[in-house]
Order: sequence, then structure tokens, then C-alpha cells
Amino acid sequence: MKKILVLGAGLVSRPGVNYLLEQKDLSITVASRTVSKAEKLVKGHENGRAKAVDVENDEALAALIKEHDIVISLLPWIHHVKVAGMCLEYGKNMVTTSYVSAGMKKLDQPVRKKGLLFLNEIGVDPGIDHMSAMKIIHAVAAEGGKVLHFFSYCGGLPAPENNDNPFGYKFSWSPRGVILASRNSARFLRDGKIVEIEGKNLFLDPIVEEIEGLGKFEVYPNRDSVPYQEMYGLKDALTVIRGTYRNLGWCATLKKIVDLGLVDETPQTNLKDVTFNKMMANLVGCPADQHVKEATARKLGMAVDSEIIGRLEWLGLFSDEPVAAFDNRLDILSQRLQEKLFFKEGEKDMLILRHRFIVENKDKTRDLITSTLIDFGIPYGDSSMARTVSLPLAIATRLIAEGRITMKGVQTPVHPEIYEPVLRELETLNIKMVEKRIPQK
Repeated sequence: MKKILVLGAGLVSRPGVNYLLEQKDLSITVASRTVSKAEKLVKGHENGRAKAVDVENDEALAALIKEHDIVISLLPWIHHVKVAGMCLEYGKNMVTTSYVSAGMKKLDQPVRKKGLLFLNEIGVDPGIDHMSAMKIIHAVAAEGGKVLHFFSYCGGLPAPENNDNPFGYKFSWSPRGVILASRNSARFLRDGKIVEIEGKNLFLDPIVEEIEGLGKFEVYPNRDSVPYQEMYGLKDALTVIRGTYRNLGWCATLKKIVDLGLVDETPQTNLKDVTFNKMMANLVGCPADQHVKEATARKLGMAVDSEIIGRLEWLGLFSDEPVAAFDNRLDILSQRLQEKLFFKEGEKDMLILRHRFIVENKDKTRDLITSTLIDFGIPYGDSSMARTVSLPLAIATRLIAEGRITMKGVQTPVHPEIYEPVLRELETLNIKMVEKRIPQK
């Protein structure tokens, strides 16, 4: 019986852990700093056990890793290289959903020499996006065609029936990471030229795309799409763009929030025991007893009755409520967003992933190929985000345990040996990409 160690019992872990526990030939240990979370996940399963572990305790972590055959790290990505070092030392395979960091990449040759596999980026984005894209890219190449333009967009959003706030967005966990991403620069290939966008302009000119049956969405570009030309083998591609879906209005609102300085994490001395109204007054340079909303609108160059000012007001930024006890505006904003933009019990999230390919066939004709996943969370059950992140990870782990994935080194799921069986199994769990091919004139 193969022994699987799952490090971390956070919000996305449950569907994947349940899938592994259903494999009766696997023994599953879930280890978490808060052991009650791990106990909840394995409760009622004979092949599951819970352990308390502090990842800062190297001795305890190493002892746990030694006992197992495969280690799944659902810890924050900063811990992955440390865990990987121990897996390398003790000869254990490793699986994560996180992007391959520079530190992880350096381990490729030592991992190969030991005959091990460290599989990363096997969630949804990254993960299902890689696998579903490579399936089509390889199929086009096998037919003698080539991909000329590639667009890949993904986003986690509230389901339409639960999209009931002015921002069109809800958080399942801390908003801090999402807000920090609003400052990232972006880089992509468009019509044969590399385009670079500064962080301050990330939300300036979003793409608007319609999804059949769901309506229109905004798309802003992800950090750096250019390396995917090589990663996906798109040597003939003139366009390679990866982006994130949001509901209409998100980009313009976030742009103004950034412009106001609300995502600044520099410690400030004037945030102690102040109201939101006073904080905003300080930001826009007007007395707090005057019309702060109007002054904010003037500073942003927009009408006081604009939708963006309305969203800021709905958030309570012009209210006399006290701000949270932080010394910087980023954390104050994050706390406020968490209080106002949250999924209530029984609400559903929605995951949209769509690829668009313009391909040139062997006979020089062109087709548009789309590959689309629209997945919804289960009311009072697992969210779509949790399912689409942790199920690919769990399936790949099972396949490694069964010896059906035999690749070595630090890998991502861009190879048929990985993506074919994982995508097939995901379909049995109702996570399926729908492909369409339309001839182009």
C-alpha cells in the first residue's frame, strides 16, 4: 500500500483528499499545523490519519516525509523548496499545484539522478489550463497544422445567481494576494511583437469577451505570457496571451483604487484610530468634515454619481466607521474587502477557463478552435475552485502511485503521459473542456 502525505489542510484541500481516501489501496496522512482541520478531512476513513506538524520544525517534518512514498505540498509556495529538499534527500516523489519557482527548477538534475518526479502546476490555473491547451496543440501539430494565435483566459467568480454586489467579485480567502496582483506588470506576444504593460496601467484597457450563456467579461493580462511560447512549443505563434476574467467594471475600479494609493503597503503614522472618511480625506487632501466623496471624485476626474464612486461608497470608504488596526492602507483595504465581498453559506462560485486558437491547417486553410470549461461550485459543498485545484493534483498523485506516470525530474503537466489520463479522469468527475472548431474565411 502506497503512503501519501498531504501537507496542508486549507480551503482547497477537501475534494482532492476525499478522492485519494476513496482509493482503498492508498494510505493517506493529512498533516496540518491545526490538527483539527486534518482530522475533519480524514474522519470516517480507515485509510486516513491526521497529524499535527509545524513546517518550521525541520526534524518533525523530515520524520513525517521519511515515512511516506509521495508528498503533496498544499502549503504556501514559499515552503515548497524546503519540502522538496527533504523529498530529494529521502527519495520521495512530490506533487504541488504551484508554479515552478527558480529554486524548484534548480533541483531538476538532482531529482532526475535520484529517479524521482517532482510534478508542479497541477491545479487549474496552472494545471488544467496547461493540459487542455497541450492536448489541442499536439493534435494540431499531428495533423500537420500550426498555431498562429493563442489566447488563454481563466477566472474564478461568483455564480451569476450569487453575483449580488457592485464589484462582481467575492473572496474565498484573504483578498491581499488578489489586490497585490493589481500592481503587477504584464508582458505578452501580440501579432509578432512583445508588448509590455507597467503595473500602474494593468487595468487601463481590458479586453471584453463574451461567453455564450453567461454574457460579457473583462480580461486583463497575466504577468508574463512570453515564456509559454517555448513551454507550449508554439514556435509559429504570432500571439500568446494569458489573462484573467473579471466581471465588467472590475478593471476600471481597481485602476482608480490603485491611483488613489489604497494598495500602498508602506507603514503610515496617520492611520491609528481614524475613520474611513478621515483616511480618504488624508488621501485626497481635504478636511474630513467636508465633502470627501466629492473631493475623491474630483481627484479621480469623474462624476460624483459614477459607478466607481458608487462602489467605493458601497465599500464604506466614506463612512465614519473606524478602519481596521493596521499601519498601511493595503491591509486596511484587504480587511474591508474580506468583510464586504464574501461568499455566504450555500452560495456558489464559478470557474471559467477558455482557450482560443487560430490555427493554420496543412492545406493553408484556417480554423478557430475554442476549448471551454465552465464549472460551478456545489451549494453547501465544495467550491469549484477547490475541486478544479485539488482534483487534478489528486488524480496525478494516484497515477504516480500506480506507476502510470513514470517521468522523472521537475515537471509540469504539458506531456501526454500526464495530461491524457488526468483529463480523462476529470471528465468522469464532470470537469470537462468543451471543444469547438469553426472554419475561418
